[in-house]
Amino acid sequence: MRLGVIDIGSNTVHLLVVDAHYGAHPLPAVSHKIELRLSEHLVDNTVDAAGIAALSTFMQEARELADDHGVEEMLAFATSAIREAGNGQAVLDTLGAQAGVPVQVLAGSDEARVTFLAARRWCGWSAGNLLVLDIGGGSLELAIGVDEEPDAAVSVPLGAGRVTNDLLAGDPPTPARIKEARRTIRATLAAGVRPILRAQDADTVVGTSKTFRSLARLAGAAPSNAGPLVTRTLDRDDLREVIATLAPLTGAERTRLPGVSGVRSHQVLAGALVAEAAMDLLHVQRLTICPWALREGLILRRLDVIPDPGGSSPGDA
Repeated sequence: MRLGVIDIGSNTVHLLVVDAHYGAHPLPAVSHKIELRLSEHLVDNTVDAAGIAALSTFMQEARELADDHGVEEMLAFATSAIREAGNGQAVLDTLGAQAGVPVQVLAGSDEARVTFLAARRWCGWSAGNLLVLDIGGGSLELAIGVDEEPDAAVSVPLGAGRVTNDLLAGDPPTPARIKEARRTIRATLAAGVRPILRAQDADTVVGTSKTFRSLARLAGAAPSNAGPLVTRTLDRDDLREVIATLAPLTGAERTRLPGVSGVRSHQVLAGALVAEAAMDLLHVQRLTICPWALREGLILRRLDVIPDPGGSSPGDA
Protein backbone atom coordinates (compact mmCIF):
# COMPACT_ATOMS: atom_id res chain seq x y z
CA MET A 1 0.00 0.00 0.00
CA ARG A 2 1.04 3.62 -0.39
CA LEU A 3 1.06 5.28 3.02
CA GLY A 4 1.58 8.93 3.92
CA VAL A 5 2.75 10.16 7.33
CA ILE A 6 2.70 13.79 8.44
CA ASP A 7 4.94 14.46 11.43
CA ILE A 8 4.50 17.88 13.07
CA GLY A 9 7.65 18.23 15.14
CA SER A 10 9.15 21.10 17.07
CA ASN A 11 11.63 21.90 14.29
CA THR A 12 10.35 20.28 11.12
CA VAL A 13 6.95 19.52 9.62
CA HIS A 14 7.39 16.57 7.27
CA LEU A 15 5.27 14.51 4.91
CA LEU A 16 6.78 11.14 4.03
CA VAL A 17 5.08 8.88 1.49
CA VAL A 18 6.21 5.26 1.36
CA ASP A 19 5.34 2.11 -0.51
CA ALA A 20 5.05 -0.56 2.13
CA HIS A 21 3.46 -3.79 3.21
CA TYR A 22 3.76 -6.00 6.25
CA GLY A 23 7.15 -7.67 6.57
CA ALA A 24 8.84 -5.47 3.95
CA HIS A 25 11.25 -2.54 4.09
CA PRO A 26 9.21 0.69 3.59
CA LEU A 27 10.42 2.34 0.38
CA PRO A 28 10.31 6.17 0.42
CA ALA A 29 8.47 7.58 -2.60
CA VAL A 30 7.87 11.27 -1.83
CA SER A 31 9.16 13.62 0.84
CA HIS A 32 8.03 17.18 1.52
CA LYS A 33 9.03 19.25 4.53
CA ILE A 34 9.43 22.72 5.95
CA GLU A 35 11.76 23.89 8.72
CA LEU A 36 9.25 25.79 10.83
CA ARG A 37 10.81 25.76 14.34
CA LEU A 38 7.46 25.91 16.12
CA SER A 39 9.10 26.88 19.41
CA GLU A 40 9.75 30.30 17.88
CA HIS A 41 6.02 30.64 17.15
CA LEU A 42 4.95 30.16 20.76
CA VAL A 43 3.83 33.42 22.34
CA ASP A 44 2.66 33.09 25.95
CA ASN A 45 2.55 29.33 25.36
CA THR A 46 0.21 29.79 22.39
CA VAL A 47 0.96 29.03 18.74
CA ASP A 48 0.87 32.43 17.02
CA ALA A 49 -1.00 33.37 13.84
CA ALA A 50 2.09 33.08 11.65
CA GLY A 51 2.76 29.56 12.91
CA ILE A 52 -0.83 28.48 12.34
CA ALA A 53 -0.79 29.97 8.83
CA ALA A 54 2.43 28.15 7.93
CA LEU A 55 1.09 24.86 9.29
CA SER A 56 -2.20 25.32 7.44
CA THR A 57 -0.42 25.95 4.15
CA PHE A 58 1.73 22.88 4.64
CA MET A 59 -1.24 20.64 5.43
CA GLN A 60 -3.01 21.78 2.28
CA GLU A 61 0.12 21.07 0.24
CA ALA A 62 0.47 17.67 1.90
CA ARG A 63 -3.11 16.75 1.06
CA GLU A 64 -2.62 17.74 -2.59
CA LEU A 65 0.68 15.82 -2.83
CA ALA A 66 -0.94 12.77 -1.28
CA ASP A 67 -3.76 12.88 -3.80
CA ASP A 68 -1.37 13.42 -6.72
CA HIS A 69 0.81 10.48 -5.69
CA GLY A 70 -1.93 7.97 -5.02
CA VAL A 71 -1.69 7.76 -1.24
CA GLU A 72 -4.19 5.21 0.06
CA GLU A 73 -4.01 6.14 3.73
CA MET A 74 -2.73 9.16 5.65
CA LEU A 75 -1.53 9.36 9.24
CA ALA A 76 -0.80 12.64 11.03
CA PHE A 77 0.97 13.09 14.35
CA ALA A 78 2.14 16.01 16.47
CA THR A 79 4.80 16.06 19.16
CA SER A 80 5.94 18.36 21.97
CA ALA A 81 5.45 21.88 20.53
CA ILE A 82 1.75 21.35 19.77
CA ARG A 83 1.27 19.01 22.72
CA GLU A 84 2.24 21.70 25.20
CA ALA A 85 0.65 24.75 23.56
CA GLY A 86 -2.35 26.33 25.28
CA ASN A 87 -4.26 26.44 21.99
CA GLY A 88 -2.89 23.10 20.83
CA GLN A 89 -6.22 21.29 20.50
CA ALA A 90 -7.76 24.10 18.45
CA VAL A 91 -4.73 24.08 16.15
CA LEU A 92 -4.94 20.29 15.79
CA ASP A 93 -8.63 20.45 14.90
CA THR A 94 -7.92 23.03 12.19
CA LEU A 95 -5.00 21.08 10.74
CA GLY A 96 -6.88 17.80 10.81
CA ALA A 97 -9.71 19.31 8.81
CA GLN A 98 -7.26 20.58 6.20
CA ALA A 99 -5.34 17.30 5.95
CA GLY A 100 -8.50 15.21 5.82
CA VAL A 101 -7.37 13.04 8.75
CA PRO A 102 -7.30 13.63 12.51
CA VAL A 103 -3.95 14.76 13.89
CA GLN A 104 -3.02 12.57 16.85
CA VAL A 105 -0.86 13.85 19.67
CA LEU A 106 1.95 11.64 20.89
CA ALA A 107 2.95 11.76 24.54
CA GLY A 108 6.68 12.01 25.10
CA SER A 109 6.99 8.44 26.33
CA ASP A 110 5.07 7.24 23.25
CA GLU A 111 7.52 9.12 21.02
CA ALA A 112 10.32 7.22 22.75
CA ARG A 113 8.56 3.85 22.29
CA VAL A 114 7.78 4.38 18.60
CA THR A 115 11.31 5.61 17.86
CA PHE A 116 12.66 2.58 19.74
CA LEU A 117 10.62 0.28 17.49
CA ALA A 118 12.16 1.88 14.40
CA ALA A 119 15.69 1.56 15.80
CA ARG A 120 15.11 -2.07 16.81
CA ARG A 121 13.91 -2.99 13.33
CA TRP A 122 16.87 -1.21 11.75
CA CYS A 123 19.48 -2.72 14.11
CA GLY A 124 17.93 -6.18 14.41
CA TRP A 125 17.96 -8.67 17.26
CA SER A 126 21.74 -8.96 17.18
CA ALA A 127 21.87 -5.52 18.84
CA GLY A 128 20.88 -7.19 22.12
CA ASN A 129 19.83 -4.80 24.84
CA LEU A 130 19.33 -1.61 22.85
CA LEU A 131 19.55 1.97 24.15
CA VAL A 132 18.07 4.67 21.89
CA LEU A 133 18.62 8.43 22.28
CA ASP A 134 16.63 10.95 20.22
CA ILE A 135 17.11 14.74 20.54
CA GLY A 136 14.21 16.69 19.06
CA GLY A 137 13.43 20.36 19.11
CA GLY A 138 11.36 20.27 22.28
CA SER A 139 12.40 17.13 24.12
CA LEU A 140 14.93 14.34 24.51
CA GLU A 141 13.56 10.81 24.29
CA LEU A 142 15.34 7.76 25.69
CA ALA A 143 14.35 4.10 25.61
CA ILE A 144 16.04 0.81 26.41
CA GLY A 145 15.09 -2.85 26.10
CA VAL A 146 15.68 -6.27 24.59
CA ASP A 147 12.38 -6.57 22.69
CA GLU A 148 10.47 -4.34 20.27
CA GLU A 149 8.66 -2.73 23.21
CA PRO A 150 11.25 -1.06 25.48
CA ASP A 151 11.59 -1.95 29.13
CA ALA A 152 11.85 1.77 29.97
CA ALA A 153 10.96 4.85 27.92
CA VAL A 154 11.19 8.45 29.09
CA SER A 155 10.92 11.96 27.69
CA VAL A 156 12.86 14.87 29.20
CA PRO A 157 12.22 18.56 28.26
CA LEU A 158 15.69 19.02 26.81
CA GLY A 159 15.15 19.47 23.08
CA ALA A 160 17.72 21.53 21.18
CA GLY A 161 15.26 24.33 20.43
CA ARG A 162 13.92 24.51 23.98
CA VAL A 163 17.41 24.57 25.53
CA THR A 164 18.51 27.27 23.09
CA ASN A 165 15.51 29.48 23.84
CA ASP A 166 15.52 28.94 27.60
CA LEU A 167 19.20 28.66 28.48
CA LEU A 168 21.48 29.85 25.69
CA ALA A 169 20.53 33.42 24.83
CA GLY A 170 23.17 35.33 22.89
CA ASP A 171 24.88 34.85 19.56
CA PRO A 172 27.14 33.33 20.65
CA PRO A 173 26.20 32.77 24.31
CA THR A 174 28.84 33.75 26.85
CA PRO A 175 31.05 31.11 28.46
CA ALA A 176 29.30 31.76 31.78
CA ARG A 177 25.89 31.17 30.19
CA ILE A 178 27.10 27.96 28.55
CA LYS A 179 28.47 26.74 31.88
CA GLU A 180 25.15 27.44 33.62
CA ALA A 181 23.21 25.79 30.79
CA ARG A 182 25.41 22.72 31.08
CA ARG A 183 24.71 22.51 34.83
CA THR A 184 20.94 22.89 34.32
CA ILE A 185 20.87 20.30 31.53
CA ARG A 186 22.63 17.74 33.67
CA ALA A 187 20.45 18.35 36.71
CA THR A 188 17.28 18.02 34.62
CA LEU A 189 18.55 14.91 32.87
CA ALA A 190 19.74 13.21 36.06
CA ALA A 191 16.24 13.53 37.50
CA GLY A 192 14.62 12.08 34.37
CA VAL A 193 16.81 9.13 33.38
CA ARG A 194 16.53 6.99 36.50
CA PRO A 195 14.30 4.39 34.76
CA ILE A 196 16.96 4.05 32.06
CA LEU A 197 19.79 3.73 34.59
CA ARG A 198 17.90 1.00 36.47
CA ALA A 199 17.70 -1.12 33.32
CA GLN A 200 20.23 -3.73 32.28
CA ASP A 201 23.39 -2.30 30.70
CA ALA A 202 23.03 -1.70 26.97
CA ASP A 203 24.80 -3.90 24.43
CA THR A 204 24.21 -1.37 21.64
CA VAL A 205 23.62 2.38 21.80
CA VAL A 206 22.19 4.40 18.91
CA GLY A 207 21.29 8.03 18.37
CA THR A 208 18.54 9.11 16.00
CA SER A 209 17.38 12.52 14.77
CA LYS A 210 18.86 15.34 12.73
CA THR A 211 20.75 16.65 15.77
CA PHE A 212 22.74 13.46 16.25
CA ARG A 213 23.40 13.20 12.52
CA SER A 214 24.74 16.76 12.48
CA LEU A 215 26.96 16.15 15.50
CA ALA A 216 28.35 12.97 13.99
CA ARG A 217 29.09 14.83 10.76
CA LEU A 218 30.89 17.56 12.72
CA ALA A 219 32.94 14.82 14.38
CA GLY A 220 34.01 13.43 11.00
CA ALA A 221 31.28 10.98 9.99
CA ALA A 222 30.35 10.47 6.34
CA PRO A 223 28.04 13.07 4.75
CA SER A 224 24.38 12.31 4.12
CA ASN A 225 24.94 11.84 0.38
CA ALA A 226 26.99 8.73 1.17
CA GLY A 227 23.68 6.98 1.88
CA PRO A 228 21.96 5.49 4.95
CA LEU A 229 23.88 2.20 4.95
CA VAL A 230 27.22 3.79 5.78
CA THR A 231 28.15 3.28 9.44
CA ARG A 232 28.33 6.59 11.30
CA THR A 233 29.41 6.89 14.93
CA LEU A 234 29.78 9.63 17.53
CA ASP A 235 32.44 9.36 20.20
CA ARG A 236 32.08 11.23 23.48
CA ASP A 237 35.63 12.59 23.34
CA ASP A 238 35.05 13.85 19.80
CA LEU A 239 31.80 15.44 20.93
CA ARG A 240 33.67 17.50 23.52
CA GLU A 241 35.89 18.83 20.75
CA VAL A 242 32.79 19.66 18.69
CA ILE A 243 31.40 21.67 21.62
CA ALA A 244 34.67 23.55 21.97
CA THR A 245 34.50 24.40 18.27
CA LEU A 246 30.85 25.49 18.32
CA ALA A 247 30.83 27.52 21.54
CA PRO A 248 32.60 30.69 20.35
CA LEU A 249 30.89 30.80 16.94
CA THR A 250 27.81 32.78 15.93
CA GLY A 251 24.94 31.03 14.22
CA ALA A 252 26.06 32.40 10.86
CA GLU A 253 29.60 31.15 11.42
CA ARG A 254 28.37 27.65 12.31
CA THR A 255 26.70 27.28 8.92
CA ARG A 256 30.18 27.07 7.38
CA LEU A 257 30.79 23.83 9.25
CA PRO A 258 29.92 20.46 7.67
CA GLY A 259 26.48 19.15 8.50
CA VAL A 260 25.06 22.38 9.97
CA SER A 261 22.12 23.94 8.13
CA GLY A 262 21.17 27.58 8.45
CA VAL A 263 17.82 26.81 10.10
CA ARG A 264 19.45 24.72 12.83
CA SER A 265 22.72 26.56 13.33
CA HIS A 266 21.54 28.34 16.48
CA GLN A 267 20.40 25.04 18.02
CA VAL A 268 23.36 22.79 17.33
CA LEU A 269 25.35 23.89 20.40
CA ALA A 270 22.38 23.12 22.65
CA GLY A 271 21.99 19.73 20.99
CA ALA A 272 25.67 19.01 21.55
CA LEU A 273 25.44 19.91 25.25
CA VAL A 274 22.40 17.64 25.67
CA ALA A 275 24.09 14.79 23.79
CA GLU A 276 27.23 15.13 25.90
CA ALA A 277 25.25 15.13 29.13
CA ALA A 278 23.26 12.05 28.09
CA MET A 279 26.37 10.14 27.06
CA ASP A 280 28.14 11.11 30.29
CA LEU A 281 25.30 10.25 32.65
CA LEU A 282 24.52 6.99 30.85
CA HIS A 283 28.20 6.01 30.62
CA VAL A 284 28.15 5.86 26.81
CA GLN A 285 31.55 6.26 25.19
CA ARG A 286 30.36 5.81 21.60
CA LEU A 287 27.02 5.53 19.83
CA THR A 288 26.01 4.65 16.29
CA ILE A 289 23.72 6.82 14.20
CA CYS A 290 20.45 5.10 13.24
CA PRO A 291 18.77 6.55 10.12
CA TRP A 292 15.28 5.45 11.19
CA ALA A 293 13.39 7.38 13.85
CA LEU A 294 9.85 8.47 14.73
CA ARG A 295 8.32 8.63 11.25
CA GLU A 296 9.58 5.18 10.32
CA GLY A 297 8.37 3.85 13.67
CA LEU A 298 4.88 5.19 13.00
CA ILE A 299 4.88 3.51 9.59
CA LEU A 300 6.08 0.19 11.00
CA ARG A 301 3.52 0.25 13.81
CA ARG A 302 0.74 0.87 11.30
CA LEU A 303 1.95 -1.92 9.00
CA ASP A 304 1.98 -4.37 11.87
CA VAL A 305 -1.82 -4.17 12.10
CA ILE A 306 -2.66 -4.24 8.36
CA PRO A 307 -4.48 -7.48 7.51
CA ASP A 308 -2.83 -9.81 5.02
CA PRO A 309 -4.64 -10.86 1.79
CA GLY A 310 -6.02 -13.94 3.54
CA GLY A 311 -7.85 -11.77 6.02
CA SER A 312 -5.71 -12.42 9.10
CA SER A 313 -3.44 -9.91 10.77
CA PRO A 314 0.06 -10.44 12.19
CA GLY A 315 -1.35 -10.54 15.68
CA ASP A 316 -3.80 -13.35 14.93
CA ALA A 317 -2.84 -16.82 16.10
